Order: sequence, then structure tokens, then C-alpha cells
Amino acid sequence: MRTISLPRGRQRLHAMPTSTGYEVREDETYDWDGRRRGQTPFTVLQHTISGTGQLRYENRNYRLQKNDTLLVLVPHNHRYWLAKDERWEYFWISMNGEEALRIHKSILGVSGPVFRLQPATIDHLADCSLRLIKGAASPGAASAVAYEAAMALYDDVFGSHAFAEKQSAMQPVIDHINANLDKALPVAELVQISGLSRAHFSRCFADSEGIPPAEFVLQQRLQRAAKLLTKADFLPVKEVAIMCGFEDANYFSKVFRRCYGITPSQFRTTGMYASMGSRR
Repeated sequence: MRTISLPRGRQRLHAMPTSTGYEVREDETYDWDGRRRGQTPFTVLQHTISGTGQLRYENRNYRLQKNDTLLVLVPHNHRYWLAKDERWEYFWISMNGEEALRIHKSILGVSGPVFRLQPATIDHLADCSLRLIKGAASPGAASAVAYEAAMALYDDVFGSHAFAEKQSAMQPVIDHINANLDKALPVAELVQISGLSRAHFSRCFADSEGIPPAEFVLQQRLQRAAKLLTKADFLPVKEVAIMCGFEDANYFSKVFRRCYGITPSQFRTTGMYASMGSRR
């Protein structure tokens, strides 16, 4: 077994590996319950090199075999373990941070907790793990490798032909959302643009974007607000709220703080958007 706990800085970074390593397990003591690993959110990306492992995820059972990759969020209702008389060889990378969690949640929404990656992606992820083990001595260097691993996974999952078709089908809806963020955007209106039934639209949208339509609209509103707060600092906060579809400035402040951890005024003062970069 080779494992390493990675360095952490005082500032919260958007992607930070918390541990990585390589193991061969041949005993039944290997058993992780996603509801009993604390309340601090993080993800586990684990690739099976050989052998077999077991996963129970939201009341569904999976048997992980060679070339299967597991992705789970903690805390969450899942458990993965080694069954009696079985052997499991794998490498893993665990990480936290707002952007890493967002990307991994989107992947889970599209692919579920078990999927098959391209060989080149597996090699890339293994290389990231090895580089972290061998020498990511600073938090910044460790964060850069974690983000690289998250992007390699993102490109593999969302670059598939099937996903591209779903995404293109939703593009008129997304274009309409982004052109009308200052207005009410009820789901019924988005359904009409898509030309699908409401149930089918909700499924296709979640498959394409990783989150439900209403949550996507809220995220887009908040991202536009974050940009306006720093790029158009002459606008009063109340006007920014209205331009992003929030009629009630108090509600806007409450939702903004829940997302970014500070008020819109504090966000503007700190210039936080410039350090975040574009998310889409």
C-alpha cells in the first residue's frame, strides 16, 4: 500500500486533493460507509486495476471489476467494501473544494457512480496520483494536479458522442435562459422551447447539465450577478439583483451568501470574481 495525505493551505482552493494512493486489499476489514466519514464534503475517485469490489449506492448494488471506475461523494448514502475471499487492486484520488465538488456532482448526475473510462484517461489519472505521491509539496501545486485530474475526467465523460447529442438538444433552452436572466423563467416555458414532454425534458436537461433546470437557472443568475458586481461596480447591488432576475434584494443577498459564503457587497469589495475565473 502507498498512500499520502496532501498539504493544505490556509486559503480555501477550488480543487484540493486530500489523499491519494495505490492499494491491494485481500481482507474483509476494508469497508467504507459514506454516511460515517464526517460532514466535510469530499469525493473519492477510485479505479479498479484488477480483482473485484462491491458498491451499494442508494439501494442499488454494483460489482466493480477490472477497468471499472468508482466516483462517490461524502457524506452520502453509499457503502463500498471487499467481499469474503476476494481481492481488490486499485488507485484512488480524494479531493474537496467547490469546483471539484461541482464537476464531480455533474458527472454523477450523468453517469452514476460507476463508469468505464478511455485507457488514455486512466493513464492520465494514474499519472496525477503518482505526481501527487512523489512531490506536490505545496498546496498550490497539489491543487493544480487535482484540477488537472478533474478536467481529464470531465473531458472523458462529457466529450462522448451520446452526451454531445443530448447537450446540443438542450442548447436552444440554454441560449434562451442566458438571454433572459433578467426575467422569470418558469420550467413550463423551457419545456415549450424544448418541444418535449415535461418529464422527458427534465430528464434530458439533467443528463445534459448535471442538475435540474430550476437549479441551473439559479446558478446562471448567480454567476451573472458575481460578474456584474465586480465588472460593473457602478451598479447598485439592488439593480444587479433586478438585472439577474431577483425582484427581492433581500432574497438575492440571502441566496448569494448561501452560494459564495459572503454578501454581494463583500464580494464586490474583495474582487472575488477575478480569482474564480469563468465557470462555463
